[in-house]
Amino acid sequence: IQGVIKDLWPTARVEIFGSFSTGLYLPTSDIDLVVFGKWDHPPLQELEQALKKRNVAGNFPIKVLDKATVPIIKLTDCETKVKVDISFNVETAVRAAQFIKSYLKKYTVLPPLIFVLKQFLFLRDLNEVFTGGISSYSLILMAISFLQLHPRIDTRRTNINLGILLIEFFELYGRNFNYMKTGIRVKNGGAYLSKEDVLKAMGNGNRPSMLCIEDPIQPGNDVGGHQSHAYTVRSKSHSSIELQKFKHNQAGSLHAAFSPQH
Repeated sequence: IQGVIKDLWPTARVEIFGSFSTGLYLPTSDIDLVVFGKWDHPPLQELEQALKKRNVAGNFPIKVLDKATVPIIKLTDCETKVKVDISFNVETAVRAAQFIKSYLKKYTVLPPLIFVLKQFLFLRDLNEVFTGGISSYSLILMAISFLQLHPRIDTRRTNINLGILLIEFFELYGRNFNYMKTGIRVKNGGAYLSKEDVLKAMGNGNRPSMLCIEDPIQPGNDVGGHQSHAYTVRSKSHSSIELQKFKHNQAGSLHAAFSPQH
């Protein structure tokens, strides 16, 4: 893919961001690429045609999401079967990856927590923003906020019980969190803020989403916007069956509790 991009635009810069940059990827994760260059508008169709000409995706479809908040090209590499998302000139994406890496050093429990939560969303088809799911960035910020504001224990400890921590994450976002009135902030140590305060910061006629998460990289941006299945995620987290399975047998019930039928 980089070869196709370099043939089109020799001076373009290609960088990996997202889960493959932070190390928080699953075997099913996409590779996120951002291309930097001098364009007035993202050259989505031009790159799409070049990728088709070089048969990068083979028989897999190439999707151009030009109406998305961040326009992207989605494809599957025909040789590796790895899914790839390509965007253009999104400086905040690289900065967000650096931001996340700083919290991975601070909270050693963050990676295993994220891996399980990602699998939870994947098995329920709630891991793609363009179909209304929760983005990895949103999920990670939710987890960081949870760890920042955890009232009971020092989450920086290495001997913390991850099973209990996972239950409490679900209890927070499935039962206790007020989605109608509250937004999430992770910068400056983390806090909950009213959606009225978020609205004042956003401007431009925008309104906070149900899952309202202040972007620590881009002030005024609600990371949770365009995630229409936030309520579904809440209801899945609320499932008392899953919570009870963890409480009665944390290790033995991991496979059962995260199987797609729940």
